[in-house]
Order: sequence, then C-alpha cells, then structure tokens
Amino acid sequence: MPARGGAQLSRRLGQKKQRLLEAEQHQSPPDGAWTPSPREPSLGLPATPGPQRSIYFSSPQGHPARLGSEFFDQPAVSLARAFLGQVLVRQLDNGTELRGRIVETEAYLGPEDEAAHSRGGRQTPRNRSMFMEPGTLYVYLIYGMYFCMNVSSRGEGACVLLRALEPLGGLETMRQLRSTLRKGAAGRALRDRELCSGPSKLCQALAIDKSFDQRDLAKDKAVWLERGPPGPTEPAVVAAARVGIGHAGEWAHKPLRFYIQGSPWVSVVDRAAERDVQA
Repeated sequence: MPARGGAQLSRRLGQKKQRLLEAEQHQSPPDGAWTPSPREPSLGLPATPGPQRSIYFSSPQGHPARLGSEFFDQPAVSLARAFLGQVLVRQLDNGTELRGRIVETEAYLGPEDEAAHSRGGRQTPRNRSMFMEPGTLYVYLIYGMYFCMNVSSRGEGACVLLRALEPLGGLETMRQLRSTLRKGAAGRALRDRELCSGPSKLCQALAIDKSFDQRDLAKDKAVWLERGPPGPTEPAVVAAARVGIGHAGEWAHKPLRFYIQGSPWVSVVDRAAERDVQA
C-alpha cells in the first residue's frame, strides 16, 4: 500500500506540473515581446483610431488654446489687429481640420462707416449678425456666388472682415475645395499662396457658406480661433486703405485694412503704406 500510494502521489504531482507548464506556454508572449506588468498601464493604440484633433479638444490641464468671448469683445480696429497671427480652424464633417494663420483683416466701424453694411444704423435680415454679441460670424454673399466671413466686434454694427490666411494644415483638402468651387481657370493647379489670399478664396478653401452666419466663433464646434504661436519678433503691421469700397467717399481712404508686412499670403500689397511703416 505505501508503495502504491507513493506512485499515485508522484503521478498527480507530475500531471499538475505539466498543466502549469502548458498554461505558462499559452500565456507567454513571443520571444523579445514586451508585456506590461500589472502596475504598468497599457500604451497600445486605441481600438478605433480617429483623425488627429487640435489642442482645443485634447489640451491637458484644462487650458484650451481656443480663444473665448473675451477676445472678441473689443473695438473693431483693435480686434482687426489682434486677429493677425491667430489661427483659424475649420473642422469638416469627416473630422479633417483645415488651419490657417490670419495675415490680413479689415475693420468696419458701424453706423458712421459709409463702407459698412450697417451704415446709418440700419438693420436688415442680411446684416443682423453685425448687431449681435462680439464673436458672432457675419457671412454674406457677393456677386451672387462668393461668400465673405466677418466677425462682430464691440460696438453696434461693427465687425472685422477676414481677408487672407497663411495655410497651415489640410492644404490638399483646401485645394480640392477651391478647385471645385471657383469659377473659371478649370484644370489649373492652384499654388499654395492662392488658396486663401482673399476673402472669398478663404471661404471656399474652408467650406464656409451662408449656413455659418450668426454662429458664435467662441463656441461653435465646426469653426474656431486658436492663439497663434509667438514668433521671435513682433511682426510689423501695415495699415492701408480697404479694398473694393470706392463708393464710400472719404471712408474709402481710411487706413482700416491691416496686414502683416512681408507676408506672401496677403491679398493686396500697398507699397505706399509700407513705406510709411518703414519711415
């Protein structure tokens, strides 16, 4: 009996050892592979990777780069200058982000400004956005086919027109949108500097249309403004006459257009105004 019992015990121990060995082989990774310890978090890729998102959606420590309502709550001239260097972001329905640094703006001062759509203080269904809270988008149609995008500022009926961007991200998508929407010159590839060098080009490149009118740039999920990275030096700003408002009398000559001097992305360069900056 003792001998037979010892043999049975030995056999059971051998079977247990074999089961443990098989379990270890089943769980072991291939040679050279690393697996996290129970105390180490897994850093694997997400199960459903999506498009890259801006810092606005993923900023650590709860400090997003998106500029809020307080940024827009300033007079039109100071807002037009403050826009320069900031980054406009447009997120398409498929998650693609289009980005551009603002390099040119125009200020419209409200009822006193003969070039403003709000001149004389008149309010219409078309220009209602100009009288709404600072940061409200005012998008209107020109020539029956092109859109322009403005942002309301402090002051009744005052706003800032966004005239030109330096494209930073999503250039190929911008090129496709511009090629689809622009009139004439079909088939010719657009150069980078042609993508956003004008108010209607800017809207085409970012897929901005009348549906964006009266949206809040401080809160909208499809378009917003982020603070641009600081440069090594403060860029020189040119103050020049606005473009295409010859009907506005003396207001046509007031230096209410602002652009970053030397930027190749500006729509119209004013050499005389630039000489005044250098003087």
